[in-house]
Amino acid sequence: MLRVVFNQKGGVGKSSITANLAAISANEGVKTLVVDLDPQCNASHYLLGKDAEIGDISIAGFYKQNLSFRLKPSDPDEFVWTTAYENLFVLPASPELSELQSKLEAKHKIFKLREALQSLSAEYEAIYIDTPPAFNFYTLSALIAAQGCLIPFDCDDFSRQALYALLDNVAETRADHNAELQVEGIIVNQFMSQANLPTRVVNELKEENLPLFDTKLSSSVKMRESHEQSKPLIHFAPSHKLTQEFVTLFHELNAMPAH
Repeated sequence: MLRVVFNQKGGVGKSSITANLAAISANEGVKTLVVDLDPQCNASHYLLGKDAEIGDISIAGFYKQNLSFRLKPSDPDEFVWTTAYENLFVLPASPELSELQSKLEAKHKIFKLREALQSLSAEYEAIYIDTPPAFNFYTLSALIAAQGCLIPFDCDDFSRQALYALLDNVAETRADHNAELQVEGIIVNQFMSQANLPTRVVNELKEENLPLFDTKLSSSVKMRESHEQSKPLIHFAPSHKLTQEFVTLFHELNAMPAH
């Protein structure tokens, strides 16, 4: 299964959700790849360490070779890194993605990611794509490549307005480029069950029949601590409440039909 984690709003937990679901997948014996398309490289450094010197062994390096006239570009798997965790691999991002975007758009390379991931899907049972907080070349490339879309949502009014635009973008991409693309669900993140606003917003979205997952992810300092240690929660704090919520979410995700 090839999934994209997408929201045009920043700060909703895309990288954390991508990396932790992938780490749980790998921990359960599934050969799993994370593809990081965000120039901020948060998912890459979370899984590879803050000091990883990525350079051109990255998705940026893959794209750069497709802008040249080389007769035989390197295979996508030559840009994949092995992590410290069994079954977990990363095709990392690079800040250079920002500079490359206009060149890739001008050369009409929007389908290159789909071609690469179709090749890699023969080796990896699960692929998770982290995206930048914008609807741009990279997020559209990811939506064109993916089968499923996961939408993080952090329970405020700005996120709610962004959510409707996001769902329209997914529907348009499905209609124009990728008939297989389905919204698998909305992940309520940083949820505070004792606060009135998050509970009210979640209930209103349910009344609109939007596809919310039953499992909600709590707000916890443990997430920031795991970022600091560059260690996914399943390895950093396996018995913690938030970790177990991620595990429950992973099993809910893999047991339910798409929308």
